[in-house]
Amino acid sequence: MNSSPSVDTVPDINTGGISRRGTLRLLLGGTAATLLPFEARAFAAGSSPKKSQNPAVSDGLPRSRPEAQGISPDAILAFLDDARSSGFELHGFMLWRHGHVVAEGWWEPYRADRIHMMHSLTKSVTSAAVGLAIADGRFGLEDKVVSFFKEYLPETVSDNLAAMTVEDLLTMRTGHASMVSGSVWRQIKTSWIAEFFKIPVVYKPGTKFVYTSAATYMLSGIVTKTTGQTVVDYLKPRIFDPLGISGYDWPTGPDGISPGANGLSWKTSDSLKFGVLHAQDGMWNGQQLLPKSWVDAVHQQHVPGKYGYQWWLGQDDAYLADGVFTQYSVVFPKQNAVLAINAAIPLDSGFSQLLYRHFPAAFQDTPPSGLPLDNRSLKKLKARTDNLELLPPFVATTSPVIQHVSGKTYQFSDNAAQVKSVRFDFAEDACAFSLVDERGTHTIRVGLRQPIEGNTTMTGNDLHHEYQPDIMRVVASGTWQDERTFVMTWTFVESAFRDTVVCQFAGPHLRIDRGVNVNSAATQMPTLNGLQAGQPT
Repeated sequence: MNSSPSVDTVPDINTGGISRRGTLRLLLGGTAATLLPFEARAFAAGSSPKKSQNPAVSDGLPRSRPEAQGISPDAILAFLDDARSSGFELHGFMLWRHGHVVAEGWWEPYRADRIHMMHSLTKSVTSAAVGLAIADGRFGLEDKVVSFFKEYLPETVSDNLAAMTVEDLLTMRTGHASMVSGSVWRQIKTSWIAEFFKIPVVYKPGTKFVYTSAATYMLSGIVTKTTGQTVVDYLKPRIFDPLGISGYDWPTGPDGISPGANGLSWKTSDSLKFGVLHAQDGMWNGQQLLPKSWVDAVHQQHVPGKYGYQWWLGQDDAYLADGVFTQYSVVFPKQNAVLAINAAIPLDSGFSQLLYRHFPAAFQDTPPSGLPLDNRSLKKLKARTDNLELLPPFVATTSPVIQHVSGKTYQFSDNAAQVKSVRFDFAEDACAFSLVDERGTHTIRVGLRQPIEGNTTMTGNDLHHEYQPDIMRVVASGTWQDERTFVMTWTFVESAFRDTVVCQFAGPHLRIDRGVNVNSAATQMPTLNGLQAGQPT
């Protein structure tokens, strides 16, 4: 007699199978690293094929052995070891010194040719547009913010608001009492300029530092108001094209203005190039793209020990373009070096302290011939950076429950996520997971033998720092945790976000728990409890 339980004999979801604590362990932090596949039903084929190497990317940057530029391969390995042992989730890095890239790597499924959401690293890019516009005579540092947008001003303009200058925006000393996150304004569909003028100016501008994306949006608006172009269009011929930056994405806000503070997605190499431009005092291939005076100004101590002009100040005169979840372009001017990083690291995690433990200490003063060659360590570094993986090797699994749930629709009562129904369509190599909500029908094709890459419209803004692109690139896989628990991993490879979706089947009932690796707000959605269509409640 077959002892495998059918879907109809599974215990109640809330009392059997995976525990609530176990579900949380899957959803938070380590995510797929904690999954132990249902080995009794595992396919003999085992793990997915070895990852493909990163495709050759023509970024125009020369390469060099690290020793030739005064960096030991062991120093780079020590940084990577420290990040790994500390549990930090890196997606990609590039290290440059003295005109050459000396080390680089991307954690599969992230790649050199993929764009990555940069979040507030974007602020430093907007700063470059401001510097160029000032150099063009479009406006000045002391110009009053209210002078540019008289049509949006409130009936009563306070003395503090009237006094606010362009420089106050650049230094985040607007006089506001609290920050405005881009995750808040992304939910507002009316004018963000009008929203800015609704914020009380509690303090005298120029006297109190309060980091806020609202300030950078206004800088972007001023560039557009005075040049007739969005920041991205203004920068394209002046910065992006000369640096060979292409394939980026930077949508506009409701005013037809680039958000300024965030929204830019580009490649790791583009972050590196932007940092190199600053390390070279605004010069690129013999051409002065940014005024040297502006490059000097952006990392001056405008807010002592903290902030310049839309750049954060680091240790030992380093300064950095910094996006949430650790999107970095770190400039080390004294050592003529730049480090670009993309990652998914929570706020206040201590990663910056780790970074400064290794850099700039890794940069050595050397003779023109560089450090002695260390072929053994370089080979070890190359082997590491060529085989970086974000998740453990994939193991294909199956379950007898598939025949009972495939092709079935599960419906949900009213819920905060406004999910109406989901459906699982299992085939030999993939499962098409479809979800219907107030935005429409969204499908992700989930690999059962190896991850599958595709596009999706899947709703996820509550878990994704309130970003909801029309189309998202996703690498998805699914494995059976046990006979009744199907776990999907969705890596949105043009962003920091990776969702883990735990689906537990019990008779006609379905429970779904969805969480994310990193977010500025909740990392777990409320549990969804559904019922197979046509079944009595």
